[in-house]
Amino acid sequence: MTTDLSKQPNIGKDTETKLIQVGINSYAELKAVGTELAFLRLQTLDPGACIQLLYGLEGAIEGIPATRLPTEKKQELREFHRMAKQHMND
Repeated sequence: MTTDLSKQPNIGKDTETKLIQVGINSYAELKAVGTELAFLRLQTLDPGACIQLLYGLEGAIEGIPATRLPTEKKQELREFHRMAKQHMND
């Protein structure tokens, strides 16, 4: 299935395929679902999903490379990642 997901920053074919597998089929759907919920859905496929994926999703939604995310946003995402990882291990 061809979507507009891989046209966004930080979203390669592999991530696009995984997003489709978890029911996110377009950039509009990714924006509507949001970074955190999209990451949680992806975690069902890959329980070891890394922080870089989370940064990448946020960057894609914001339309910027993950490396340009503000420090404060990265800190928020690190906290979320820590909680999500802990939840997966419970």
